[in-house]
Amino acid sequence: MIKTPWLVLALALLAACSNGKPPAQDSVTTAGAPTTPPVAGTADLVIRSANIWTGNPDAPRAAALAIRGNRIIAVGSNTTVTDLVGPRTRFFDSPSGLVVPGFIDSHVHIMPSGFELSQVKLRDADTPEEFSRRIGEFADDLDDGEWVLGGTWDHQNWGGELPHRKWIDALTPDNPVMVVRLDGHMVLANSKALSLAGVDQNTADVAGGEIVRDSDGRPTGILKDNAMALVAKVIPKPSTEQEDAALLEAMDYLARHGVTTVHDMSYDWAGLATYRRAHAADKLTTRIYASVPIADHARLAAEVADKGRGDDWLRIGGVKGFMDGSLGSHTAAMFEPFSDAPGDTGLFMTEPAQMRQYAIAADAAGLQLNIHAIGTRANAELLDIFDAVLAVNGEGDRRFRIEHAQHLRPKEIVRISAMGVIPSMQPYHAIDDGRWAESVIGPKRARFTYAFRSLIDAGATVAFGSDWSVAPADPLYGIYAATTRRTLDDKNPDGWVPEEKISVEEALTAYTRNGAYASFEEDRKGTLAPGMLADIVILDRDITDMPLENIKDVKVVRTIVDGRTVFKRD
Repeated sequence: MIKTPWLVLALALLAACSNGKPPAQDSVTTAGAPTTPPVAGTADLVIRSANIWTGNPDAPRAAALAIRGNRIIAVGSNTTVTDLVGPRTRFFDSPSGLVVPGFIDSHVHIMPSGFELSQVKLRDADTPEEFSRRIGEFADDLDDGEWVLGGTWDHQNWGGELPHRKWIDALTPDNPVMVVRLDGHMVLANSKALSLAGVDQNTADVAGGEIVRDSDGRPTGILKDNAMALVAKVIPKPSTEQEDAALLEAMDYLARHGVTTVHDMSYDWAGLATYRRAHAADKLTTRIYASVPIADHARLAAEVADKGRGDDWLRIGGVKGFMDGSLGSHTAAMFEPFSDAPGDTGLFMTEPAQMRQYAIAADAAGLQLNIHAIGTRANAELLDIFDAVLAVNGEGDRRFRIEHAQHLRPKEIVRISAMGVIPSMQPYHAIDDGRWAESVIGPKRARFTYAFRSLIDAGATVAFGSDWSVAPADPLYGIYAATTRRTLDDKNPDGWVPEEKISVEEALTAYTRNGAYASFEEDRKGTLAPGMLADIVILDRDITDMPLENIKDVKVVRTIVDGRTVFKRD
């Protein structure tokens, strides 16, 4: 079992289209869609008699495709691939289900998630007693001095009361504890962990964070955003062997869910070193576009100049920054106070003036800006910063990204589209936060929360992801969330803010073609067309022709990356 977290390192660095029917099996549905001419040589693999959603708007449906090596060489009807069949060609007949491009998850934290697969599980703990019991039992299986980490707890499960170190101190006398809230913007540390870090009532407050204190000024154990690094910095770093094992576990999880490419937002250089080791050993089964901290833009620019941006397996060139925190931790930067906390408008993890300096310098170095913004004010300020970048550095194909773009005003929706900014969004959050968000921001502001429909209608290129491990890296659940908006508590059967629902094909596009566009890779992935990388997923049912509420139960049958099967369901 992997006991040492990568999430700790990430926390420390926080401080520094309408639905259609399937085609006939031997035809392509779109009038005038090209039939791929025969290609010299034979195919290594042919998928035929299939129901294929290509993601290509010029030829959205097909019945067969052929692969040679790691590339698709033909897409069309069964007869299209006939001349490509040779004595060694392998076949997949797929008369039912749906074949789609490999899913692109545009926002994950690979290494933290890989470690968390074997850490304490608190996401569904629904009472303070259950929360405490699980931590205590997990600590019982550790040696004295080993840390209890992971968690991804949600205090909304038991009514909103924040946990306290006193809940767990007696159960963990010999083990320091730091367990993270599911959004990654708040942790609970026990007294032993606070002591090791030297955090007490005399510890000064932290800019861009908060040490929650009791009436006597003593820390309760809750640390928000930049304050989390006070404890994270004393947690032992994982070994190289543990890092490598965590990456393998993470990639196995992703393959099981049909994810073939991820945009890693782990905000850490050590993760990049782990990916490079795996790449050198030919062990990558997931394609990775890795970002590093925006404060390190000069270092990344030097790496790009020296080594290039990478290849089809591992690419660099993006920088990650944080404007604010999260809604659930009351650290999202808002224009108006939270409904349940008058006078509190959240916080900036990075002051806008500082972010402006970083953004202008990073963009001038040719790096992509991937900036976290949750609250209404954070999103508005970030768009102002993007405008400043353009004013200083001139026009160009930047593809600025707002990571989350969670709470918007109508005027920001218009600006996002007009500026060509990519909202990198996570639909699962809508059905999770939708259980309680209106108690924090009220119904008026909730109207444009996770505004998928409004953004797409305005012309924005929306890219979808999960924010794994904040949410499961399961694109099918994400598609279910985007199309139904039915909250996890089943209290919104018609959808929470139903005006923002989108179609299945729009959601599929956000998880495929738009994800590729968001990393400047639309010429090689995101659609099933000749010349594209052979990244393909086969589902057990056609999600474009079934009740929307059942999409979350659809299974991945096979995941193909680079022409090779990396997951096959028994």
